[in-house]
Amino acid sequence: MTHPAARISLACLVLAGLALPAHAAPPVVDLKTTVLKNRTAYIPPQCYTKTEDAAGAVHNPCFTCHVESRAPHFINDDDLQTAYSLPGPALKNPWTNLFVDRRAEVAKVSDDEILAYIRTGNYLDHEGRNLLAAKLADLPPEWDVNGDGRWNGFTPDVTYNFDADGFDIGADGRMTGWRAFAYYPLNGAFWPTNGATDDVMIRLPAAYRETADGTENRLVYETNLAIVEALIRRAPVPIAPTDETALGVDLDHDGKLGQALFVAFDWAPKEGRTMSWVGLAKSLQAAGSAPLAAGLYPLGTEFLHTVRYIDLDETSGEIRMAARLKELRYMRKTRWQTYFDRQEGALAEAKERVDFPDRISLFFGSSEEGVTNGTGWRLQGFIEDAKGDLRPQSFEETVFCIGCHGGVGANDDDTFAFPRKVPATLGNGGWWHWSQKALYGIPEMIRADGAPEYAHYLQANGAGDELRGNTEVIERYLTEAGTLRPAPVATFRADVSRLLYPSPARALALDKAYREIVREQSFAKGRDATVVPQDNVHREVTQDQSTGITRPLSAWYE
Repeated sequence: MTHPAARISLACLVLAGLALPAHAAPPVVDLKTTVLKNRTAYIPPQCYTKTEDAAGAVHNPCFTCHVESRAPHFINDDDLQTAYSLPGPALKNPWTNLFVDRRAEVAKVSDDEILAYIRTGNYLDHEGRNLLAAKLADLPPEWDVNGDGRWNGFTPDVTYNFDADGFDIGADGRMTGWRAFAYYPLNGAFWPTNGATDDVMIRLPAAYRETADGTENRLVYETNLAIVEALIRRAPVPIAPTDETALGVDLDHDGKLGQALFVAFDWAPKEGRTMSWVGLAKSLQAAGSAPLAAGLYPLGTEFLHTVRYIDLDETSGEIRMAARLKELRYMRKTRWQTYFDRQEGALAEAKERVDFPDRISLFFGSSEEGVTNGTGWRLQGFIEDAKGDLRPQSFEETVFCIGCHGGVGANDDDTFAFPRKVPATLGNGGWWHWSQKALYGIPEMIRADGAPEYAHYLQANGAGDELRGNTEVIERYLTEAGTLRPAPVATFRADVSRLLYPSPARALALDKAYREIVREQSFAKGRDATVVPQDNVHREVTQDQSTGITRPLSAWYE
């Protein structure tokens, strides 16, 4: 029997004329297998980029991920900017969707058709009901990996009802714990102009939201989130005037309990300088069950990340997030690792890479319970089925996410977005959802070395994406010689949307192209929304083949 939530979604597609052709049987994805068809699914398509072009010019998109890391992340993989150091099984590029010509299929789809599709919600319906949660409650047998009749993984519970402070408010009027934050999209594939809009939310465990007696308290939660931000940024974080006496913690480290205007970053245990949580978490910290350390999130921290189609206002042409999700990605910190644990693990991995260059990584978990990344996090996700409804990702589709979350030098405790949270000076402490305020009017982030970050990326890469396939960005902002066009580049200095958002025509073309991948259920061959075959990608490389890059570039935070 088809679940009512699924019928609603399919009915919307039929009314819009978007259902699969009658002769096409929806591809079946095996959610129960843990055998990888692509044994190196954790190595993303971008790692096969041709960094040298036909004229001999060298492009460097690699420094977005592969850099000398900052403790307590010890990957230090900036050497991967200079060579394709891939294990033997990965030398042949498995991401064959990059070479598919989708122009004919895209041309068959009208703008009205794709807009109707992306504006039909597959997470929330038009009445705000959680379609995915309803389906997980009445679990389809093919989703029940361990056969116990119930869903043992994460059930998405964000309501997308954000208040003025970015807190998600449930139907009962209480906080769900999720809080949305604004951030600078990561260079390359995560720019909306390259195929998708997205959002990220964070949630700390209940103890970080409560007073010492277990009462939920917004001020306690806001303060603990500010402390987390200071720990991850390794910098002080402004807060609204806060009475330290009521919280019992010297937040600004001025030696007295008074009114704090910021949370100080002051963590050097060997020198006797430490920091403290507030509320119930403070008591748990004293008891040893709520550890705190610079550069690390609290145990139990959760992140929710949705990847969406690109919608637009047909009158103004402004870009916005679509109602339809491409993916819903979730990660939770399930195990605490000390600095020593993390360094030992990174050194062991580096040694193994030298001693056994063809050895591939192994992963543990399932489609239902998620996959562990080896450094304390468990990842899980949902993705569109052939009809456009959300389904659990397969084991292999989840392994795809692992390579970037924990396996590259640019991570901070295995994450990207939160360290890139916009500063408090942009308003509301940087806590809002993109549906409340989009990228319009957001100034460009300045690197620690003083360079504007996005302009720096354009100059180093000579393009706005790793594959150098986004001709729209190239033509707008770069000369034929690959240098920056000063006047156009100046326009996104104060408004990054000028660079990061695509034209309406490009947005709809990318939406149409990606939906073809959905219909094929060919995510194992790549998820990049590409219309034409990509030329700047190797189909095969040799081990330790030179990229042509001789001087690795540094991370944005250095």
